[in-house]
Amino acid sequence: MANPQPPLADLQARAARPGAEAVRLHPVYRGKIQTAPRVPIRSSADFAIWYTPGVAASCRAIQERPEAVYEHTGKGNTVAVVSDCTRVLGLGDIGPEAGLPVMEGKALLFKYLGGVDAVPICLDTRDPDELVRIVRCLQPAFGGINLEDIAQPKCFRVLDALRADPAITIPVWHDDQQGTATVVLGALLGALRVVGKRLDRVVVAMIGMGAANVATARLLLTAGVPAGHLVGVDTGGILHPDRSDVAARRHELVTKWRLCRESNAAGRRGGIAEALAGADVCLAFSTSTPGTIRPEWVRAMAPHAIVFACANPLPEIWPWEAHEAGAAVVATGRSDFPNQVNNSLGFPAIFRGALDVRARTISDGMCLAAARAIAAVAADRGLRPDAVVPAMDDGELYVREAVAVAMSAQAEGVARLSRAPEDLADDAAATIRRAQATARSLVELGHIAPIPPELAGR
Repeated sequence: MANPQPPLADLQARAARPGAEAVRLHPVYRGKIQTAPRVPIRSSADFAIWYTPGVAASCRAIQERPEAVYEHTGKGNTVAVVSDCTRVLGLGDIGPEAGLPVMEGKALLFKYLGGVDAVPICLDTRDPDELVRIVRCLQPAFGGINLEDIAQPKCFRVLDALRADPAITIPVWHDDQQGTATVVLGALLGALRVVGKRLDRVVVAMIGMGAANVATARLLLTAGVPAGHLVGVDTGGILHPDRSDVAARRHELVTKWRLCRESNAAGRRGGIAEALAGADVCLAFSTSTPGTIRPEWVRAMAPHAIVFACANPLPEIWPWEAHEAGAAVVATGRSDFPNQVNNSLGFPAIFRGALDVRARTISDGMCLAAARAIAAVAADRGLRPDAVVPAMDDGELYVREAVAVAMSAQAEGVARLSRAPEDLADDAAATIRRAQATARSLVELGHIAPIPPELAGR
């Protein structure tokens, strides 16, 4: 029998606690990241080396050989976190100023978990063509671009345009698409091993067909799930060839229209209940309201069902309800339940690996390699129904994932550098270790003030 769960009011209070603490603590620190020197400054005389007149020699070296920019600057370890803030978390279109705390938080995770320097860039435009133009103009200063919190279908258009642009020679990815898909696949591989099912045989119901599930569908197809085994559901119901509303926007919704034509081999019609009937897996990224998925619908799924209810801040169904209805493995996007499916398990390491071989792009193959690395680490830790993904503080995860991504980039011919896995692992581990040690030492030395006891909520 499942352990008794706290009352709903207690769970809701627990879910509200991080927000209350954030409102108290953000004004204390006024930002989550800062610029710090990477070079020694023995005296002001050193500025003649790091700045004028000495820096001119480095400028000439880069002008003569453009690739030297990776040797003379921090470009090779720096990512831009670019957003128009039109779809921020569960908040929607809140504007670039209101979205800045999220992008700063993303930059913090990049640095602490992956050793990657990241710069938040919130743009005051909603024009997809302008977003593409700005990213193209930013390219000289960055080793990669992380697109974030851009509303659909614009996010598809922007990412596809940038990835297809021959002038873009650095990796550009959209974490809400590729990052989510990678971590979901990694968790699903672990869950399938727990329940003893095969990826190429399961029927997968995908509830909510926004950026996350559309990209997840594409990666599932790459991983070997037959298209006919996918059953997508959006606000218009199950995807099928007669969905004229999707057909009318097929040039915008390319992957969704493909799913209308190629998925759902059983020809299902209806909504969430009909999609879940007999399905082995539920991947939900939809409405952040418990009750969006009902227990009786989970009960109608196949035996040993897997339910990922990933809406934030509240899942589509409470985990204990899904378990009581017969689900063998349940995951959410929250840290206070087992099996947290969180993008932080992916993007810091994926960019670490891409940057370390100077990859030109982040392909679906590289994402697949990352997902398999996530699953492999979880398996090494011991797979259980309540542990199908590694914990976010598992340091070995990020190193192994970065190496897997870098090796995949080399195998696919999109890497500028050829490096051995041992060398990549040593460098990634040292870089991440240095970033975390720096953060700790700044607190220990008093350069970052500790959280005031009166403001610490826990």
